[in-house]
Amino acid sequence: MKGPAQIVLLSGGLDSVVNLALALQHGAVPLALTFDYGQRARAREAEAAARVCAFYAVRHRVVSLPWMADIGGASILEDGALPPRVCSEDLDDPAKSAESARAVWVPNRNGVFLQIAAAYAEAEQAPWVVAGFNREEAQSFPDNSGAFLESVNEALGHSTRTGVRARSFTLDMDKRQIVQTGLKQGVPLESVWSCYLGGERMCGQCESCRRFRRAVAGTRIEGFLRKGFAR
Repeated sequence: MKGPAQIVLLSGGLDSVVNLALALQHGAVPLALTFDYGQRARAREAEAAARVCAFYAVRHRVVSLPWMADIGGASILEDGALPPRVCSEDLDDPAKSAESARAVWVPNRNGVFLQIAAAYAEAEQAPWVVAGFNREEAQSFPDNSGAFLESVNEALGHSTRTGVRARSFTLDMDKRQIVQTGLKQGVPLESVWSCYLGGERMCGQCESCRRFRRAVAGTRIEGFLRKGFAR
């Protein structure tokens, strides 16, 4: 196996799927983890992640965290209010983005995910954990930022005996750049699920859908992916 082993956080969405592909370019991936924390899209996310793992022949595990739903209230959780619908114009409006982020925020979600993945990494003797962060969403989600990643790595230096570290190959990219990278790498983008809801098709109206739709606009897969949205 070339390069160091990496445990990948795989929600089945655009960012995590492209990070899995890039991780495989940099080393081995003995395991990809998908988390079930009571989110509306948990079944769709797990299905998407499983499809992508089958494509890359990567071992996949779903980790259940039911207690996160108990402390939530976030609109992406099954028992919360529906996530807000946004317009394309809202994506670059700081106030609108902040409002959407507050509605879907699950307390310390990425912090919890990374620590759990680090435990798997230490057990697997993998020096790296890979997450799908990006600079576009870091504007309204601080747990997508470089500063967050630096802080996590400082903590991991104390909480893991083997010195596990976290990284994201898309940290400095926006969604459009992530799509372009995925296309160049031959990533099966038609298999992703980038929606806060868990219907038969992606809703097309939530912030996650809107960012995904904008990112693929004008690419060779736009027409194909359009069929995957409810509207």
